[in-house]
Parts: sequence; structure tokens; C-alpha cells
Amino acid sequence: MPVYAINGTEQVEEAYLMVTILAFLFVLSVLVFVHEFGHYWVAIKAGVKVESFSIGFGPEIVGWNDKSGTRWKISALPLGGYVKMFGDMNPASAGQRDDLSDEEQQHAFHHKGLLARAAIVFAGPLANFIFAIVIFTVLFAAVGQQRALPVVGTVTENSAAAAAGLLPNDRIVAVDGQNIEWFEDLSVKIRQKPDQPVDLTIKRGTETLDVTATPQAVSEGNGPDAMTFGRLGVSAGEFVAHRDGVFEAVGHGFSTTYGIVTQTFDAIGEMIAGKRDSSELGGPIRIAQMSGQVAEGGLAPLLSFMGYLSVSLGLINLMPVPLLDGGHLVFYLLEALRGKPMNAKAQEYGFRLGAGLVLSLIIFATWNDLSHLGVWNFLKGLAGG
Repeated sequence: MPVYAINGTEQVEEAYLMVTILAFLFVLSVLVFVHEFGHYWVAIKAGVKVESFSIGFGPEIVGWNDKSGTRWKISALPLGGYVKMFGDMNPASAGQRDDLSDEEQQHAFHHKGLLARAAIVFAGPLANFIFAIVIFTVLFAAVGQQRALPVVGTVTENSAAAAAGLLPNDRIVAVDGQNIEWFEDLSVKIRQKPDQPVDLTIKRGTETLDVTATPQAVSEGNGPDAMTFGRLGVSAGEFVAHRDGVFEAVGHGFSTTYGIVTQTFDAIGEMIAGKRDSSELGGPIRIAQMSGQVAEGGLAPLLSFMGYLSVSLGLINLMPVPLLDGGHLVFYLLEALRGKPMNAKAQEYGFRLGAGLVLSLIIFATWNDLSHLGVWNFLKGLAGG
């Protein structure tokens, strides 16, 4: 029996590890493909020849050529990907060949106009944002989301709701004569009325009652950013799965994507200001771990996770760091202002600096991942023992 139990545990752990690895490869490969396909599609439309489209870096594992001569391949290191365009010295478009004929220059990336090059570079992050919007739209329309009905769950002691006589299971159907459908509608109206009487219409069993409550004034923040809002003191007590209509789902897809963007910038700002721990910054190991955990919940949670990561990937690539898409766009902006491209030496130094910054970020994020897993504490324990 003990041997069987040990073997059973090992099999479970091996199965979980396999799910984690497969989920990570699936998530990352799809997001990288979406990003690089954005570059590829706009490049083709702009008349640029694409030499290779790779998922992963390093030696090629498997590949094939399409009719236009592009080499599509899967490479050994699955931590990114690239599209190498004709005339580029390398996949990062850092440098260009100077031995092209006039005819070849017509299909070379660096010989296209400024707007065409900028569009090709921006298309990668844009594809990630569009992909996220599509994912969230499909989820809101096909799967739906849990939404709270305006039914009282708990009543906070000494709150405005308690003073008004509200009870658990009361359904609030109107506020100041305006019908409400969801708990969030109630929250919005209550927040707008700090220390102001509010007329509530409630259903309690078969009865319909009218009560008056005065939401307590709650203040948040200091100085010019201070806000005061009303609080009733109830929690939601009933939830339903709600599917959006197509147009409503599209709107929610856009708003969710925009919300992730603003939350990301807020988090980065808080880290820079020291209000948030930089250890929250995760890397490939954390992504792999989360991919496995989310995949256990089914396809819908995994797709939602991919939507969040897709937005993050788009934002990271728009950082104004040479080597990333944002760095290229900064060079193009300077080119537009100067009327001519940055000289090759300046671009070379910029790309070296960018490579150093990106590598430092990867190392820092990986360090956080290993700390999160307790690897360093484990090694310290071995050294101490």
C-alpha cells in the first residue's frame, strides 16, 4: 500500500507538470503567433518580403516554405518569436543590408516609407490588443459572466441599511423611483448620494415596501484626489450567469481590455513610487505556473488568462526601449522630426542598450519567480545544513 500511494502521488505530480508545460506552450505560442502575425500581415500588405516567421528562438525543430518563399518554423527555445524581413541584418531589424539591388530594395523593409515601417512595427502590439478584445467578446457572449442581482445578502451592523430596516433576501427594485436590474446599478446610485436620503423600493416576500435610507459618507484619498461617496452597507446575495448580446459583448470586450491597460499603468506607477512591491513582477516561470493552474479550471478561464497576457504582451512591446517595437517607433518619431533616419552607430548603441535592459528585466523577473517558488530559501537551507 505505501508503495502504491507513493507511485500514485508521483503520477499525479507528473500529470500536473505535463499539464503545466503544455498549457504554457499553448498560451505563449498562440500569443507570440498573434503578435508576429500582426507584423507579418501588414508587412505583406506593404509589399515587404518576409524571409522567415518563427515561433521560438534558436535551432529550427520543424519548418516549411510557403509559395512566397517565407520560411515558417518552430524553433527550440519557446520564449518568443520573430518575423525576419527582407533586407534586415537580423530578426530584430537592428541594421540593414547595403548590398541590395534597386529591384531588391522595392521589397526590403528598411527601404519602405516611414509610415509603412511604423505601421508594420505597431501592428504586432495592435494584434495583441485586438486578440484580447476578441477573446473577451466571445467569452461575454458565449460563456457569460457572473453578475450580482440587487438582492441583499448581508447587512452591516450600524450601517445605513440597518438603520433603514433592510433585511437579508430583500430585493431592491428601484432607487428614487428609477428601476434597477443589477447590484452594480444600486452601487452606482448609492455612491452618488453621500449623507443624502434615498428612497428605496424593495420586495420582501410577497410585499412591496418603500423605505428611506441615508448612505453614510465615506472618504478616500488625500488632497485634491480625495473622494467622498455613499455607502449603504449591504452585500450582494444572489448571482446569475449573464450572457451579453453581441454588441454589448463587443463593448465589454473593449472596456475590459482598456481596464487592463489602465490597471497595468497604475501598477507600474505604484512600483516606481514604491507603493507596490516589485516582487509582483513575474516572468516565464510564473506564467507557466499560472497557465497550469488556470488550465485546470477549463477552457474559459484559460482563454481569459490569455486575454490578460495578450494585453500585457502588447504593452511590454510598446515600451520605448530599443530592440522592442516601442523603441523602433521612437526612432521613427525622431526620424520624422529630424527629416532623416538616426545614424547607424547611434541605432547600434541604442539596440545594445535595449538588449541589456530587456535581459536585465528577464533576469529580475526570473529571480522573482524563483523567490516566489521558495528556491532561494531551499538553497539557503541546504547550505546551512
